Amino acid sequence: MAGISLDNTEIAFRSKSDRELRRACRLFWLLSYPALVRVGSVLTRLALAIHFPIGWIIRRNIFAHFCGGENIPECSGTTQSLQAFGIGTILDYSVEGKDAEDDLDGTCEEICRTIRTAHGREDIPFCVFKVTGIARFALLEKVNAHVPLDAAENEEWRRVHDRVETICSLAASSGTPVLIDAEDSWIQDAIDGLAEVMMQRFNRDSVMVYTTIQLYRHDRLAYLKGLHKRAVAGGFGIGVKLVRGAYMEKERARAAELGFVDPIQPDKEASDRDFDLALEYCVANLREISICCGSHNEASSLHLTKLMAAHGIEPADRRVYFAQLLGMSDHISFNLASAGYRVAKYVPYGPIREVIPYLLRRAQENTSVKGQTGRELSLITKELARRKAR
Repeated sequence: MAGISLDNTEIAFRSKSDRELRRACRLFWLLSYPALVRVGSVLTRLALAIHFPIGWIIRRNIFAHFCGGENIPECSGTTQSLQAFGIGTILDYSVEGKDAEDDLDGTCEEICRTIRTAHGREDIPFCVFKVTGIARFALLEKVNAHVPLDAAENEEWRRVHDRVETICSLAASSGTPVLIDAEDSWIQDAIDGLAEVMMQRFNRDSVMVYTTIQLYRHDRLAYLKGLHKRAVAGGFGIGVKLVRGAYMEKERARAAELGFVDPIQPDKEASDRDFDLALEYCVANLREISICCGSHNEASSLHLTKLMAAHGIEPADRRVYFAQLLGMSDHISFNLASAGYRVAKYVPYGPIREVIPYLLRRAQENTSVKGQTGRELSLITKELARRKAR
């Protein structure tokens, strides 16, 4: 469908009440001030450290905007609201930073619970997990660096592999594809290895396992092409979620501190170029590749719609999904869904105190991504004005 517009705010915010829009307007106004975000992040971490009861404040503001609830049943209202406008839900258990084996097993079971919840439901087209949710970060670093593991670590790594396999096997048997998120570059090779093993095993008849490729890294377009060649040779399909990336400042700081080559693209233009080239490559090879375009970038979203039209791919083709985070870029999500494209929102959930690290990242991302907060604010303000003038 050529010529689609993403500027229709009536469509973009049709699921939001006036009260919800005013709350969102206040939130993004606050996020437009980096100093406020920095101070707020410090105060939030301090409150957590001294066990100050801040949950009620978080729940009514940033949690209500960016999260679906504290557990799966609490997400049902968000799921139903999105589905009413043709948008799917990606249940995202956003608890992180655990190291104890019992905690890692518990996270694995919760991810499996999302898959069982999604079984047979069109409104939950994917589930998702981070490998750091079910594996100790330091162990992933050692595996990534090819440092020899001792006997206990080898057993620990076997349990990580078993958790990943349990999740992917359940996804395949349930018919609900699972997305494996990308993470820091110094553990990503280990994650890529796990993802490729799972794709080889479970993507024989249909694509049930997706890996994630961060195109703000200068080596990822080459990785995508190499992965495709290995898949063709191995006789399995691949699923790829394409994103620009979420760890740029941390990646650059670490590279400078350790004297490593910076893994990040030299500028935003290079990231944009590789992202769009990756879209073009995937669409041209859609026979073996299924795509989830995880982007808040309007130009890239529109580029994908044009690529689909040029290749004769229907908007509702299940091999192509668009995805955005809950609470962000509704003008992209709702306008694409209204035009018949397959769209899903990441819906994070978890106990409020446990998902605060995720919420702080969302706040910092909205502050650091050039134009993101201003764009959200301008669209919300435009819609509020349109409603007032009715």
